[in-house]
Amino acid sequence: MTHKVKWLGHATCQITTEKGKVMLIDPWITDNPNCPVGLKDINNLDIIMVTHDHFDHVGTDIPELVKTTGATVIAQPEIASKLKEAGVNEANIINGMGMNIGGEVKVDGIKITMTQAMHSSETGDPAGYIITLEDGTTIYHAGDTGIFASMEIFGKLYDIDVALLPIGSVFTMGPKQAAYSVNLLKPRKVIPIHYKTFPILVQDAKEFVKLCKTETEILVIDPGQEIEI
Repeated sequence: MTHKVKWLGHATCQITTEKGKVMLIDPWITDNPNCPVGLKDINNLDIIMVTHDHFDHVGTDIPELVKTTGATVIAQPEIASKLKEAGVNEANIINGMGMNIGGEVKVDGIKITMTQAMHSSETGDPAGYIITLEDGTTIYHAGDTGIFASMEIFGKLYDIDVALLPIGSVFTMGPKQAAYSVNLLKPRKVIPIHYKTFPILVQDAKEFVKLCKTETEILVIDPGQEIEI
């Protein structure tokens, strides 16, 4: 068996481990124009990670997802408080209150480290996640971010297998910054995300792929497509 990564459009990504644990990052399902699934299609979910609380990342679906699946929610304390007000049970929030940048938690044998991101957030601060699966495979979801020098440190500390990087510009890194961030992170594989959702964003990954002059494998996939890692 292998681990699987599925892009559900925008920044919403699903990770399924070889042991069957399922994670969703930034689960914007309802009203996401590129998401190929609906809430009714998500019946098995163990962990939800939220990078920040803009509408296209936290969405409105988390309370219902937690209610139907019992998933554990990973988020900053301020965002966790908003989710509790929206109906998420405190028992489903990691530590009952959330976690913060630089911190590390372990859920069902999966190690989750919250990292900084260069962006904005209505509450708390924007974040990314470094996710270490049961067998040591490491996935980095950068969240919404511009490039920053500490990405090089992440690459040295965590030996990243797969990086999920925004390339859409306007609100995050565009192709040029994202391509250079690959040099800093040095992952084995990269999946570009957070593009073509809206007309204002970069509409395809061609320039990003062209600018990536490393040995890293670039995997351009469509929303709903799942790859094995």
